[in-house]
Amino acid sequence: MKRFFEFLSRLREPALFVVIAGGLWGLREFGLIPERWRPHADIGAQFLVIAAIGWALTSLLDLTLKRHIERLELKNKTLGVRRDITRIDVFRRIAVMIGALATLAAALTVVPWARQIGVSLFASAGIAGIAVGIAARPVLANLIAGLQIAFTQPVKLDDVVVVEGEWGWVEEISLFFVVVRTWDLRRLVVPLSHIIEKPFENWSRRSTRINGAVYFALDYEAPVEEMREKLQEICKASRAWDGNFATILVTDARETHIIVRALASAGDADNAWILRCEIREQMISWLRSDYPEALPRLRADAVLEETGPDSHPKTQRGPGAHARDAGAVRETGEVSPNR
Repeated sequence: MKRFFEFLSRLREPALFVVIAGGLWGLREFGLIPERWRPHADIGAQFLVIAAIGWALTSLLDLTLKRHIERLELKNKTLGVRRDITRIDVFRRIAVMIGALATLAAALTVVPWARQIGVSLFASAGIAGIAVGIAARPVLANLIAGLQIAFTQPVKLDDVVVVEGEWGWVEEISLFFVVVRTWDLRRLVVPLSHIIEKPFENWSRRSTRINGAVYFALDYEAPVEEMREKLQEICKASRAWDGNFATILVTDARETHIIVRALASAGDADNAWILRCEIREQMISWLRSDYPEALPRLRADAVLEETGPDSHPKTQRGPGAHARDAGAVRETGEVSPNR
């Protein structure tokens, strides 16, 4: 019953147009409209009937596709279902726009002074059509990009993406733009042409499974083997880990520290983020309590320079250095720690 009333609500405006057109025709037939206004009444009635038919067909097509999308959304949003929803939704928006333009063009063909406009909308020819095409180039580019997205699907609804440095989920794909919901609930509106023409990251195009990496800058005395065991312990206790793998590798060795990378897998981007935070927090806490010497530190060698005549040349720092050191020893009785 609910669907039936929704069906009727979609036909309310077209039915009103038909009633008005019938009223105009009836008034003309019964001679209630002056002779000089009868041609205009005929044009108005034809215009309203064509508009009503086009509106009704377009609206019913839109309703049918929306119903199909709703049925798909009741299922588990697997990769295949999200692909189908994205394709149908893009086609629905394009079909509504084409239906509206076709209805307007067909209705204008019955109006003498606007017939050429209607024909131009159908044929897309002539100087006016070229001018409109040039002016609407960005709109057409986004429309074509929407068709490309529907067929090739570089991005789908609910995909996890990184666009312009912003991480989030694809919330909406319209005719001209994509709405990305960021992690802090902001909305990033991206033109469809940007998605087609510029690179972006899609973390869930083929699969939602993703690897999370955590980097630690540690001292050379870091217990790497013990860290591997601790990583396994952290991952096994975490609900965000999918159980596939977790490993630690030393990825770089620099002058003052080493870079240790912890890599663990998760079922999706949300769980990967949670898992990375858990690994980072628990590993740092464990190192601070059990292996504080593994944390980054700066080393400095204290050098006691001799001030006698037999001192090594490498320890001499310039004229007057020995005199200054000797004076410092006589005044304080000890060598300054800065020297």
